[in-house]
Amino acid sequence: MIDFLIVSDFNVQNLAAILNNRHSVDGIHADAAEYGQVMQTLLGPDAWGSHNAAIVWTSPRAISNAYRRAVEGELIDSAQLSAEVAEFADALRRIPPKIHHILISTWIPIHPDEDRRGALDMDRDYGLARALMRMNLELQEALESEPRVRLFNSARWIAKLGAVAYSQKLWYLSKTPFTVDLFRAAAADFAAAARGLGGRARKLVIVDLDNTLWGGVVGETGWRSLKLGGHDAIGEAYRDFQLALLALKRRGVLIGVVSKNEESIALEAIREHPEMALRLSDLAGWKINWNDKAQNVIDLIAELNLGRDAAVFIDDHPVERARVREAIPGLLVPEWPKSPIDFPAALRSLDCFDVATVSAEDRERTSSYVSERRRRAEQSVAPSLDEWLKTLDLRVEVEPLTAANLERVAQLLNKTNQMNLRTRRMSARELQSWNERPGNRLLGFRLSDKFGDYGLVGIASVAIDIDSRRGHIEDFVLSCRAMGRRVEETMLSTLSAIAAGAGAIELTAEYLPTPRNHPCLRFFESCTMRRDDDADRIRFHLNLKQPVEFPDGVAVIGLDRFVPDLNDQRIITPALQASAMHA
Repeated sequence: MIDFLIVSDFNVQNLAAILNNRHSVDGIHADAAEYGQVMQTLLGPDAWGSHNAAIVWTSPRAISNAYRRAVEGELIDSAQLSAEVAEFADALRRIPPKIHHILISTWIPIHPDEDRRGALDMDRDYGLARALMRMNLELQEALESEPRVRLFNSARWIAKLGAVAYSQKLWYLSKTPFTVDLFRAAAADFAAAARGLGGRARKLVIVDLDNTLWGGVVGETGWRSLKLGGHDAIGEAYRDFQLALLALKRRGVLIGVVSKNEESIALEAIREHPEMALRLSDLAGWKINWNDKAQNVIDLIAELNLGRDAAVFIDDHPVERARVREAIPGLLVPEWPKSPIDFPAALRSLDCFDVATVSAEDRERTSSYVSERRRRAEQSVAPSLDEWLKTLDLRVEVEPLTAANLERVAQLLNKTNQMNLRTRRMSARELQSWNERPGNRLLGFRLSDKFGDYGLVGIASVAIDIDSRRGHIEDFVLSCRAMGRRVEETMLSTLSAIAAGAGAIELTAEYLPTPRNHPCLRFFESCTMRRDDDADRIRFHLNLKQPVEFPDGVAVIGLDRFVPDLNDQRIITPALQASAMHA
């Protein structure tokens, strides 16, 4: 549950009500602080109650006396303007650490045309529009290093609604400057951000081909006769739709294709048509055949090792949409415009893909799935899984938590659901603080093989109590795309070696079940750890007096940074020579 406190100098009760009534299904609750008490709330340690997140939406005149005087006709005092923005940014940074997420609406006028001065709009001395741009830019720059903060472009809500965004009547009656329509637009963005921060953004968009990705039926006309690109309104719209999909892919969203077609003909069109923006290398996977489309969607999602609630299906045909929507609960199947001219805007309007950050691993996610197709092709001719894994030249690099990987580690912790021991959600700052406590170790695991680099795919943490000589696994998280590659065994062996090296004689883990993390339970059950259940807890114990064995066929890199003596007789790994060679 994300529990917002909304801090504002004007009345935001309507915003709180919309978040509670329309977005509670997203695990959101909101309360409005007493308006007009902005700095008192931000700086008051007792003002936050049980809330764990904040929405801060202020008017520029409430934060800056220089701006307020400029509204009244005085010259703009740029130095004071900057100083007041810096003071406000400092107050935001001092919000208590228990507030994990701080969503900030950028400054906009609270009265229609408040900043309008015609030819003076961008004037240095009188331009209120220029002053607002400067204030927002300086606020963003001042908070760039604050991982809890996310700024929202509230000017977009105004641009979308125009004059309907404001209500002078509501302002004078209740100090509510905006209409319900504007608060709805803002609430939708805040809710989408909350889903993304909670790891519930959609990760996959599956599209049909004929009359969805291009105009025409490729099996009837051939790819040369398709409407796509060129000097044609419809063709240009289809290409722009593909470009919008490509933009999502560059933010880490996977693209898949499900189509009733002859596969060879459809793939030829993707490879050969000169106006195709999307190519086979941009697709995480496809199911192109004459089978039931709903079953193909289910099979593709499973092949990519995702949940149905992580995917979106787009098809121009209403009957196909209805069939897939009814057959696959959890899958998002948006209604789609009839005209392809509206396709690009319809895709861009979807907020289900919103995330707070985009990492290097996100940008390379599709490449990893393309490499995975090549791995599966090789696996199909390998005599056994073990022998196939040995041919991959698997390398797992162990690294400490650093400023460079902190955001990616936090993202992986908060987005991963299947191979996740406790599904603990923590901000980057909380992770860093936990890691700095005596006895605590948090590690990142990177994976690569002969086909490519997966990037940082796993995190594991252990708390070691020297007095009791026990280590306890706090987090055990692995991306679904790396499952079954012996990384799980390597992570557990690494934690065991570190705990043993610190003098521990036992390693424990507690599994907290969720609807989606059963794969983690299956892994721990498959290990040599002893299971110990009581009424409501599932625990595992490992005797560290016995040798710690690493999986065969995996080169472990960087282990010597965490285990003082790699030649300890309790640590058995065929990869130690490789580790020493590559460290």
